[in-house]
Amino acid sequence: MLTSGNSSSHPVSFILLGIPGLESSHFWIAFPFCVMYVVAVAGNIIILHVIRTDHTLHQPMYLFLAMLALTDLVLSSSTQPKMLAILWFHAHEIEYHACLIQVFFIHAFSSVESGVLMAMALDRYVAICFPLRHSSILTTSVVIKLGSVVMVRGLLWVSPFCFMISRMPFCPNKVIPQSYCEHMALLKLVCADTRVNRGYGLFVAFSVAAFDIIVIGISYMKILRAVLQLPSGEARLKAFGTCGSHICVILTLYVPALFTFLTHRFGHQVPHIVHIIFANVYLLVPPMLNPIIYGVRTKQIRDRVVRVCCGKEP
Repeated sequence: MLTSGNSSSHPVSFILLGIPGLESSHFWIAFPFCVMYVVAVAGNIIILHVIRTDHTLHQPMYLFLAMLALTDLVLSSSTQPKMLAILWFHAHEIEYHACLIQVFFIHAFSSVESGVLMAMALDRYVAICFPLRHSSILTTSVVIKLGSVVMVRGLLWVSPFCFMISRMPFCPNKVIPQSYCEHMALLKLVCADTRVNRGYGLFVAFSVAAFDIIVIGISYMKILRAVLQLPSGEARLKAFGTCGSHICVILTLYVPALFTFLTHRFGHQVPHIVHIIFANVYLLVPPMLNPIIYGVRTKQIRDRVVRVCCGKEP
């Protein structure tokens, strides 16, 4: 059924297929996804609680980590509850406006996550290359402003996606062959010229990702040069260890994200099931791994979590 407006017609709802080709295994596939989601939610809530309650962690690195944890909670929760409902309860239908909201949250907070990782790279650069000026350069005010810019960028850049799609007519086909609503998946259901939408999508993807990756790359090249000049081997190992966890987080976000983005547009020879799996990995694995990586590799957070778990602190 289509509803009509002044300039567009759209279905009342869409049908999300989940993981096409593995329908018979949906029930069992949901269990590892559920475990990963629970780990992501619990881990990021613990990170936020530890940083909020421990005033010694109210420093730029941990404030950015709190932003990352909050972004991961939103990003994973925007898709996983519906996906689990599809896999376990066959709740394939999603209302039209709920689908647009999901598109907005997925793309906006993916942009925010990329921006937060860029800000964390800048923080590491200042901490290692200008250690004596770190606290004066990255004040709490600067951190909040930088976080606000990253958030506003994500919201402003992505908002036109939903606006442009909402003004376009849809074909009778309302089946989305994956487990969540996504910009390119919706465009394939539009019965109109989508070149402007696709062009804007490419512009946003490359302007956000390219800018952030360039800043991250330059920051780590300067960090590497500064670390290699340190006289102490122990200091070099400590610096590499601090940056190593951040690089792992960056790779878990950008590798599956770029694969998903490129296969949507150019990877017509890639098996559809591979694309669907990577699309789900891209939205769930980073939120799950981030608190584990930082919780294990960051001594202050690790020690605080151990104390809380052992009942030594309230």
